[in-house]
Amino acid sequence: MPAPPRGRYAWIVFDADGTLFDYDTAESAALTASFAKIGRSCPPEYSEIYREINGRMWLEFERGTTTQTRIRVERFEKLFDAIGVDSDPVEFSDDYLTNLANRTELIDGAAEVVATLARTSRLMLMTNGIARVQRPRFDASPIRKHFSDVLISEEVGAAKPDPLIFDAAFARMRHPRKSEVLIVGDSLTSDIKGGIGYGIDACWFNPSGLPPREGVEPTYEIRRIDQVLGIAFRDPS
Repeated sequence: MPAPPRGRYAWIVFDADGTLFDYDTAESAALTASFAKIGRSCPPEYSEIYREINGRMWLEFERGTTTQTRIRVERFEKLFDAIGVDSDPVEFSDDYLTNLANRTELIDGAAEVVATLARTSRLMLMTNGIARVQRPRFDASPIRKHFSDVLISEEVGAAKPDPLIFDAAFARMRHPRKSEVLIVGDSLTSDIKGGIGYGIDACWFNPSGLPPREGVEPTYEIRRIDQVLGIAFRDPS
């Protein structure tokens, strides 16, 4: 196989869920299995309600107004209140996290993209996700071998977009120049805002064609994950 063009970035930092991992598929499967354990089905409207609640709570986490510990249980308390289910949210959360940790589905094309990029750049995974979920699913994934490091906010004590997690990342990278680092993620509020605020290039993976958010301007925007190859191998001149 011929070598790819020279890489533009020494390091490429990837978000996990929604960028490399197919989180929507994993979430639906984990919810279905968890509801089955309590003897209930999980119709699409349950998933939709949960997704809205969960998304809102993770935004609160990014703003520093809640914690992962609260999110783990409170999202199911809110879900059960909304759908009229009488079940223990603590036990349900535990089952859900176990089920989610077993899901390793990737975004279409992600495995090939990672394998190609790893031939010219070093790769890091940076996630705000829960370590109990992220560690086992990443370790079981076929893309793990291509990554030099994984940074989990829960273990670092800071979450995207906080610059402290980027400080931790750069320390592990042995302090490359910021111009040599690219972050790729699907979240404007964590990945892109954090990267731009830290002074590095940021590529917004936006497969749904969502509108931009005022005050957050990505360096690049892509619809398919394989389009990051054109950015990584582009001549900077």
